[in-house]
Amino acid sequence: MKSITVKILITFALLVSTNVIAQEKLHIEGSTTVGPVADGFAEAFKSMYPDTAITVNKSGSGTGATALIDGRCDIATMSRFMKDTEFKDAVAKGVFPVAHAIAMDGICVVVHPSNPINALTTEQVRDIYIGKITNWKQLGGPDTQIVVISRDTESGTYDTFETFIMKSQKMASNVEYVNSNPQMFARVQSTSGAVGYVGFGFVKTGVKALTVNGVKPSVQTIISGQYSLSRPLYMFTNGYPKLGSMTHKFVTFHLTEKGQEVIEDKGFVALTNY
Repeated sequence: MKSITVKILITFALLVSTNVIAQEKLHIEGSTTVGPVADGFAEAFKSMYPDTAITVNKSGSGTGATALIDGRCDIATMSRFMKDTEFKDAVAKGVFPVAHAIAMDGICVVVHPSNPINALTTEQVRDIYIGKITNWKQLGGPDTQIVVISRDTESGTYDTFETFIMKSQKMASNVEYVNSNPQMFARVQSTSGAVGYVGFGFVKTGVKALTVNGVKPSVQTIISGQYSLSRPLYMFTNGYPKLGSMTHKFVTFHLTEKGQEVIEDKGFVALTNY
């Protein structure tokens, strides 16, 4: 009887150890903008591939790029394209970044819903961020000091905003910096005089997205490029992933019907939405 019990225990232990060994791991690091999409993909993969352990860390596009270069992640999520300096660092370490555009996004300039201002030009937004415009009454709004909020410099959204809006001009010393889209949303939602910017997927009740240069951000204006602050969202891998691998399945999931549903459910624009 004892020998039978021992055999059963040994068999069970072998099965458990085999399962652990067979478990595939996928680590994703980077953008807080792309984060909700990566979370949605990971959730879908749990039921499709239960033996795969997926972790998603949302620490900023710059951190994602560094993690890929240092070999600390399988996929770097980025809300901007990788910089030339990052490519050079990667190649120096034998890493060859490949970009996978997985969705479209629009950087939305947002204010508190009580603010009567509905539209600005990119020049007016820039004048706010460099400190030339400091009160909403200068734009036809209430006599209220403008509380200017920006993303931190590790953010891909910050880099894109700087390219589209700032045109190499320096932000004023009174600009506040936050680490993520949710923090930006919360700050603008709770501050009547605030202005900030978030990804399209983070525009919801509590903030108001402004029309920029006469175009309101929407699925149609973003995918067509009519909205001037439109941009692709990326997942980067070290080389093109092996066909059929879990990494390959993850970075091409946006091409499936389920992947497109996740992207749209998170408030972003599927590449197939023409």
